[in-house]
Amino acid sequence: MAQANSEPRAPLSRELLLRAAVAIADADGLEAVTMRRVGEAVGAEAMSLYHHVANKGDLLDGLVDLVMAEIDERVERTAVPGDTWQQAMRRRILSAREVMLQHPWAPRLFETRPTMSLAVVRYHDRLVGLMRAGGFSYDLAHHALHALGSRALGFSQELFDPAASAGPASERMLRELADQVPHLTGMLAEIAHDDPVGTIGWCDDQAEFEFALDLLLDGLDRRR
Repeated sequence: MAQANSEPRAPLSRELLLRAAVAIADADGLEAVTMRRVGEAVGAEAMSLYHHVANKGDLLDGLVDLVMAEIDERVERTAVPGDTWQQAMRRRILSAREVMLQHPWAPRLFETRPTMSLAVVRYHDRLVGLMRAGGFSYDLAHHALHALGSRALGFSQELFDPAASAGPASERMLRELADQVPHLTGMLAEIAHDDPVGTIGWCDDQAEFEFALDLLLDGLDRRR
């Protein structure tokens, strides 16, 4: 008796593999992305993947390009004609952040790739273009990129993670250190970040991110 026809499998392609890798990373984190897991996700032997990605590094570089494509698409969709340089820059960076929040593993991926993707270079070229159109010199635009750092791509690097040892032990440590670092422990005891939707790291929530971004853009506008 003939078996019922199963749903036809999509032919292997680089994009299919990359989108499968994104789904794995979204569900289980970047560490879960292996050639074997990707092969299982697309119903193919791991060795057959090498016809489309050279190696694991090539796969990760492809993930960067895929995330950047999502950012570019969102930026185009949210662009508003007639924006000032500052409004356009802010809108572009916050659009990038929306994508990063959807893929919270992406910041670490961007930080750890040994070479910068051409897509990332082009993204920063557009930022410089916005600033030049707003009256920036190349020198000030250069300073601006350094000041923005990873924030230009929608995330900020953490100095440290006070919540790494959260709980009674952490609270006890804060009390013990209060005499030595009263201002820092007082600040950490007072502020509380509970924003799982707008957070990539510990303090990298939406309000803090926008506060620092506006501070930088306002300062750059005065320098302009």
